[in-house]
Amino acid sequence: MIRLRNDALDLPVRSALPALRSALERPGSAVLCAPPGTGKTTLVPLALAGLLGDGPVRRVVVAEPRRIAARAAARRMAWLLGEKVGESVGYTVRGERVVGRHARVEVVTTGVLLQRLQRDQELTGVDVVIIDECHERHLDADTVAAFLVDVRAALRPELRLVAASATTDAQGWARILGDAPVVEAHGTSYPVEVVWAPPVRPVRPPHGMRVDPALLTHVASVVRRALAERDGDVLCFLPGVGEIARVAGQLGDAPAEVLQVHGRAPAAVQDAVLAGSAGGARRVVLATSVAESSLTVPGVRVVVDSGLAREPRVDHARGLSALTTVRASQAAGRQRAGRAGREAPGAVYRCWAEAEDARLPRFPAPEIKLADLAAFALQAACWGDPDASGLALLDPPPGGAMAAARAVLTAVGAVSPESGRVTERGTRMARVGLHPRLARALLDAVPLVGARRAAEVVALLSEEPPREYGDDIAAAWRAARQGGDGYAARWRTEVRRLTAAAGESPARNPGSDANSRGDEHVAGLVAALAYPERVAHGRADGTYLMVNGTRAEVRRGSALTGAEWITVAVADRPVGSGHARVLLGGHIDGDVARSAAAPLYSEGDEVAWADGDLVARHVERLGAVELAVRPLKKPAPGLVREGLLAGLGEEGTSLLNWSQGARELRERLAFLHRRLGAPWPDVSESALHARVDEWLEPELSKARRRADLRRIDAGQALNRLLPWATGEATRLDALAPERVAVPSGSRIRIDYSDPEQPVLAVKLQEMFGLADTPRVADGSVPVLVHLLSPAGRPAAVTADLASFWRDGYRAVRAELRGRYPKHPWPEDPAAAVPTRFTNARLKGRS
Repeated sequence: MIRLRNDALDLPVRSALPALRSALERPGSAVLCAPPGTGKTTLVPLALAGLLGDGPVRRVVVAEPRRIAARAAARRMAWLLGEKVGESVGYTVRGERVVGRHARVEVVTTGVLLQRLQRDQELTGVDVVIIDECHERHLDADTVAAFLVDVRAALRPELRLVAASATTDAQGWARILGDAPVVEAHGTSYPVEVVWAPPVRPVRPPHGMRVDPALLTHVASVVRRALAERDGDVLCFLPGVGEIARVAGQLGDAPAEVLQVHGRAPAAVQDAVLAGSAGGARRVVLATSVAESSLTVPGVRVVVDSGLAREPRVDHARGLSALTTVRASQAAGRQRAGRAGREAPGAVYRCWAEAEDARLPRFPAPEIKLADLAAFALQAACWGDPDASGLALLDPPPGGAMAAARAVLTAVGAVSPESGRVTERGTRMARVGLHPRLARALLDAVPLVGARRAAEVVALLSEEPPREYGDDIAAAWRAARQGGDGYAARWRTEVRRLTAAAGESPARNPGSDANSRGDEHVAGLVAALAYPERVAHGRADGTYLMVNGTRAEVRRGSALTGAEWITVAVADRPVGSGHARVLLGGHIDGDVARSAAAPLYSEGDEVAWADGDLVARHVERLGAVELAVRPLKKPAPGLVREGLLAGLGEEGTSLLNWSQGARELRERLAFLHRRLGAPWPDVSESALHARVDEWLEPELSKARRRADLRRIDAGQALNRLLPWATGEATRLDALAPERVAVPSGSRIRIDYSDPEQPVLAVKLQEMFGLADTPRVADGSVPVLVHLLSPAGRPAAVTADLASFWRDGYRAVRAELRGRYPKHPWPEDPAAAVPTRFTNARLKGRS
C-alpha cells in the first residue's frame, strides 16, 4: 500500500478535492484555480489517479508547458509517494521517457501531448488530462485544450479534463471546456513586502534581444542589497540566458552560491536548485520565467525582479522570427513576487518605479497572437481543421499570421495548395516533432546526406547554439560534436531522436557522393532546405541580399565574410540598423542556392522605371536576387506601358508637357470639383493616375521612353475628362471663366491655383463704380479681389467690394495718392470713371 508523506497531507488544495471530484463526475471537466504552493501540480494528479487511497484507480496525464517543470513535478510526486520516478509516477519530455509499466500518473510537456493526440486521438488508456499553468497561454497548451474538447465531444465523452492555473481567465476557460464549473482552492501563502528599487539613472528600454547593460548592473547591485538586508535565498528573474550569464559574472564574489536556471541548464543543475541548499549555505538563483510557476525553489525568501520577459515576434516583411524583450505583465509580477512567500514571509525587490507599475500590461499576450503559426497551422491541418475555425480557442489566430503560415506549409509540401488539407508528407513532417521548416529539411536532406548527418544539423538548428560556438553552422556543428557542455548533451539526445524519426535511405546526389562532401557543404545544404527564402547572395558593399528581399550583414571577422552565397539560419535586426544581422549561417554554392530556393526562380522580360527612364531587360531571378541580366531591344508593348505607368506613379504627371493653358485648365477643374463635385473630375495626382486609361490614351500607348512622355500635350489629354456626355462640359467657361470683364473694360485673368478661393488681381482704379463682387460657380463663390496699386502691388484684399468702398477705400486713398499723384483718387469711387490710365491720359482721351 502506498504511504503518502506528511508533506502532502497539509497541502491546501486537499480542501478542494471533493468539489473537483464532483465536477469530474458530471459534467466531466473543470477549471481549477489554486495559488502557487497549494499542491495543484503535485497532489491533485495523485488524488485523481486514486493514489491517495480514497478514489477510483485512473490513469492521469499532466501537461506542463516546459521540460524542467515536467521533470520537477514528476520527481516531487514520486518523493511524496516514497518512490522512484518511473514507478507510480513518470514523465515524458522530448528525447527522454521515464515511465514504468504500472505508472498511474505521467507528466508530459504540451508538445509531447500534441504529438500523442495526433497519433491516437482517443488517448487510449488515459482517464484524466490536466493542463497545468494554462494561464501562461502557451500556444501548445491552447492547442492541446482545443483538441481535447474535440475528443470529448466526438470520441470520448468520458474523458475527464482539468484546466489548472494560479491566475487565469477562469470564466473564459470554463466556457471553452463547455461551461465547466470553476473550483477554487485557497492558499496559505505568506505576506510579501514590496520594495521598489528603480535605477538611479534612466536606462534604455529593451529593443529586440538587447537589454541595457546598465540595467543588468543595477539588478546585480539589488541582489547584493537583498543579500545584505534579508535572510534566506534570493531568486532573481531575468529575461534570458545571456542576461543570466552577465549578472552571474557580476556576482562572482557575492556571499552566496550563484546558480543559473533556464531551459538550457543541465538537468543536474536544475535538480540541485530544486533540491534546496545543502548545509544551510545561502544561494542566489538566477532564473528565466521558467521559475514563475510550476516550480518551487526551496529556501527562497527574497525575489529580485528585473521586470523583463521574452515573447515571440514575427517580422513577416523580412521573413524573420525571433524572441524579443518586453516589460513583464502585472500578472507575471504577482506570480514572481509570490515565490518569496511560499514557505515564510518574504520580500520582492522590483527594479522599476512604483509609478510605472500601473502602466504595465495586465496579462501577458497570448502566444497565438504573436508567434510564427506554421507549426500550429500544420497541427490544425493534421487535425482536419486547416483554418482552425472550428477549434475551441480562447483567442482566434490572426488572419495575416495564418495566411503566412499556410504559405510556408504549401511551399514545403505539407498541405495541398487548393484545399489546405494536410498531405501524406505533411503528416510525416508533423510526427517528427519539429517546426515544419526543420521537418522539411530533415526529410529532404536524408536522401542527400544520410540520416545521421541530416539529423545532426537539424538538431543544431532546432535549438540555437551558444554564441561562443560562432556564427558559422559548420563550425558550430564541430563544436557540438566535441563539446562537453549542457548544450552539447541536449544536442546529442536530439540527434538520436531525429535519426530514429528520419530513418535511413540511400544517399542520392547527381554527379557526386553527398556523403563524402565536407561539413560546410552539408551544413549549408540542410540550412538552405530549412530556410530557402533566406538564401543570400553577396553584394559589392559586403552585405548580403536574401532572396526574400531582406538585406543582411555578417559581423566583422565572421567566417562567412566574402562568401558568394550563404544561407541564413538565425538573424536579428540591431537597434538603428536597416539591415538584418546574421547570427548563424552557412556556406553554400550557387547550385545549392538554386536547388533549395527553386520555387522562387523566375525568368522573363522586365521593363522598369529606373534612374528616371525606362529600362528594358531579360532577367533571371532567384527571388529578389538577380542571377543574370541582358538588355532587351524590343520589349512587349504591355511591359512598356506598365513601366511608363510606374514612372508616372513615381514622378507624377510632371513628366508630361504642361503648357500655361494646361496648368490653368487643371486648376479650373480642381476648383469646380472642390466646389461643385460631380460631374467635374478630380484632377489630383492620385486620381489622374487611377484614370490614366480615360485621359492619356492613345498618347501613352505610343510612348517608348521619357522623352515621348514630355511630348504629350497634357491640356489636350485633360480635356477628355470633361463631362461631355452630360453636356456640362460646355458650361466650363460660364462656371469657371478664364477671365472676367471689369468696369474699365479690361478682361482680367482669374487665378484658380487655390481651389478654395479664386483670386482676381486688378488695379484699384479699374474697379471704380462696381459695388458687387464678381462671382463664379453659378454665382455661389465670390472671388477674392486683390486691389492693386498703380505699381501692381496689393493695396487691399476683399471679397466684399461694397464694404471696401464704404469703409476701406478712404485709408487706401490717403496712403497712396501722395505716392501716385498722376493717378485718379476720387473722393467718391462709386461715381468715378473706371480707368487703367493716368490723369494725363484721361484728359487727353477726353
